[in-house]
Amino acid sequence: MIGIVGWKNCGKTTLASALIAELCRRGLTVNSIKHAHHGVDVDQPGTDSYRHRDAGAQEVLLAGGQRFAIMHELRGGAEPTLDELLARLGPCDWVVVEGFKAHSHPKIEVHRQACTQAPLYLNDPSIMALATDYAPDFAGPSFDVNEVAAIADFILNVGASSPGKRSSGKP
Repeated sequence: MIGIVGWKNCGKTTLASALIAELCRRGLTVNSIKHAHHGVDVDQPGTDSYRHRDAGAQEVLLAGGQRFAIMHELRGGAEPTLDELLARLGPCDWVVVEGFKAHSHPKIEVHRQACTQAPLYLNDPSIMALATDYAPDFAGPSFDVNEVAAIADFILNVGASSPGKRSSGKP
């Protein structure tokens, strides 16, 4: 597992998406978890699955010929932890996690010169590398934010995961 963290509008999603594509291009199976601080709803009012959920179903699984999605209503319950969400994923070689800044999993921070907030690495020892557009005062490895292949090489060489890495059976 590798996390991609940073402040809003610094390029986390761009890097996470590019990293997923690069790892997949290398023949690896990749799952992802995206954390959002706002209300997330992948279902729309008026659809059948929305009506099931609105009627009180705790989980609604929407299945079709190309994909399926499970919508789980917390109904006032606590937001699941990263570990609980990881346990729900299928087998894979890597999980790319965008967000979950407060969790202690291995992370790469995206921090750009234009970002007005202080870098997260100053207070987060689980940040193992930076993806940036300037020369930071960081003791660990630092990559140009566009060097996606080099970032992929780094995480594959370091084997960034500890908890949550699940094998798909591939060597």
